[in-house]
Amino acid sequence: MMAALGQFVFGLSTLAYIELQRSQEWRHPSSSRVGDRPARQYVGPGDDKITLTGLQVPEFMGDRKALDRLADMADAGMAYNLFTGNDAMGAWIIESINTTRTVFIREGAARKVEFTLSLARVDAQQVDPSGGLDTGPDSGAGDNDWYAGDPWDWWLNGDGEW
Repeated sequence: MMAALGQFVFGLSTLAYIELQRSQEWRHPSSSRVGDRPARQYVGPGDDKITLTGLQVPEFMGDRKALDRLADMADAGMAYNLFTGNDAMGAWIIESINTTRTVFIREGAARKVEFTLSLARVDAQQVDPSGGLDTGPDSGAGDNDWYAGDPWDWWLNGDGEW
């Protein structure tokens, strides 16, 4: 496990990121003064953002539905606890998901998906207590999951034929 956002686990079997970038700010508003520098006062923490970038190559590793599950979590508008390695990083919302799909097969499925996931920290009271757990047919836990059969079915048109 590389990290977990709620119940979504980042790793080679789901969605692996290559880079984690964090930007933190602190607020120091200023007041203009005549003949002197502006006065500044610390009023608290500002924005705290994380950007995850990665590459998914579904025929070798990763879950083709992983980005869809993250989009469903973002659609819910909830905050999720973020854990990376041994660090509990607090509550985060999904601000955006950007994908670039390339190297297509005949059926139109991308063999290479580059992604950028942007997260923003929020107050702990906003956390979804379920962690965004999805037990629906595409959750990876049911018989109707896309990956339930031969891992090459999506590539071979589902019937073993090109």
